Amino acid sequence: IRRVEGEFCMEYKFEVNANEYLPLREVVFNNLRDAILKGQLKPGERLLENHLADKLGVSRTPVREALRMLEQENLVELIPRRGAQVLDISAEDIKNILEIRSALEVVSIRHACQKMDNDSLKELKKHNAEFEAAFEARDYEGVATADEKFHDVIFSAAGNKRLVVIISNIQAQVYRYRMAYLKVYETKTAVHHRNIIEAIEKHDAALGEKVMAEHIEHQTQVILKSLKN
Repeated sequence: IRRVEGEFCMEYKFEVNANEYLPLREVVFNNLRDAILKGQLKPGERLLENHLADKLGVSRTPVREALRMLEQENLVELIPRRGAQVLDISAEDIKNILEIRSALEVVSIRHACQKMDNDSLKELKKHNAEFEAAFEARDYEGVATADEKFHDVIFSAAGNKRLVVIISNIQAQVYRYRMAYLKVYETKTAVHHRNIIEAIEKHDAALGEKVMAEHIEHQTQVILKSLKN
C-alpha cells in the first residue's frame, strides 16, 4: 500500500495481459483469476474496484463484473460495503473439492485404462516428463501446468464428455490446491504418476483406480498438513 495525494492506494503485484479479442470483463477476469491461482493475489487480500481499474487501465464496470464471476468460481468473496477479498483456502474446502475430484479421477482412469490410444499415451508421458523437469527447476507454475495437462489427457481419454464438463467446473479450485500441494511436493507424486502410466499401459483398470485414489488421498493429506504448519 502506498499513499497518493492524501489517500492510500493498493499496489497489486501481478502482470497485466491484454487481449483485444475478448470483452473487457473477460480480460479483467482472466488477469485476476490467474493472479489468484498463482498466488500473486494472496488469501484475504482486499480487491478494491477503483484501484484494480487503475492497475488494469479500465473503468470500474468490467472490474465489478469480473469480481462477480470470480465469486461464482469461489475464488473471491464479495462483502457488502467493504468490497471484495480473495477467499482463503480452508481445510473443509480442500476436503470437499478433493473428495469430488477423487471420484471423478477414479471414474476417468477406469475408462482410460480401457480406451487410451498410443498417441494419448505418448502425450501423457510427455506431460509427465515436463512435470518432473519443472519440479527439478523449482518452477512451480510449470509443475502445476504440466500436472493439469497430465490429468486432462486421462479425462479426455475416458471418452465421457459430461465428465470433462464437470471437471472443468472445478478446475480453478483444483489448480489452486495443486499449487499449494506442489510447493510441498514429495517424490511420491512422481511415483504415483509413473504407477498411473503403468496401469494404463497394462490396461489394468483395477490397478488404475487404486493408484489414482492413493494419489488424490496423498495430495489431500499433504495439503492439510501444510496448512497446519
